[in-house]
Amino acid sequence: METTYRVPVAERDASTRADFILRTYTHLIGAILLFVAIEYAFFASGIAQPMAEAMTSVSWLLVLGGFVAVSWFASRAAMTAESKAAQYAALGAFVLAEAIIFVPLLFMAMYYTNSGMELINDAAWVTILGLAGLTGIAFWTRKDFSFLGGILKWAFILAIVAIVSAVLFGFSLGTWFSVLMIGLAGAAILYDTSNIIHHYPEDRYVGAALALFASVALMFWYVLRLFMSRD
Repeated sequence: METTYRVPVAERDASTRADFILRTYTHLIGAILLFVAIEYAFFASGIAQPMAEAMTSVSWLLVLGGFVAVSWFASRAAMTAESKAAQYAALGAFVLAEAIIFVPLLFMAMYYTNSGMELINDAAWVTILGLAGLTGIAFWTRKDFSFLGGILKWAFILAIVAIVSAVLFGFSLGTWFSVLMIGLAGAAILYDTSNIIHHYPEDRYVGAALALFASVALMFWYVLRLFMSRD
């Protein structure tokens, strides 16, 4: 089967490149706002508590496995589907999956720490500042960070092995694991931003936004965990 070559947006004219970048970050902001809206609905309706209790009462590996499956299908659909409706459905499904998996962590941060909502807000602001700084580096240097792809792949595999081992053998990964995962998420943001500048075709802004949202969510997760461990 012949593969259709898609011209990277970097090879297009300046107007097309600017439009692609604007569309990508508009969709990223939309995904973040949708995530916040879903979490607000969960907590305002009162279903966050039973969701958190249900998710923490079963093996975390089942939850993680379901999330990985949804993530894989959503990412693949966003990058390969020709239909815009399918791409948006993939992005929406991924945001919903992220919102669900975040419920236990947000519930514990809100009700089992001294700072509660303030802690969540602080973690969100640190994540936003991290995203802004890394985005600035990528756009300022215009360097192609695609070489990070292989490093990130193996680093994520090792991280998953560590998480699975912690669940199976009942040990805590500790503060330094959160710090390392924040660094890994930062590298992923740099890699995703570089791909947005250099490698994505102009019709894949939904997939680009999904990839970047995944990295931002990962950073937020571990920044929040780090703050919770010190509260």
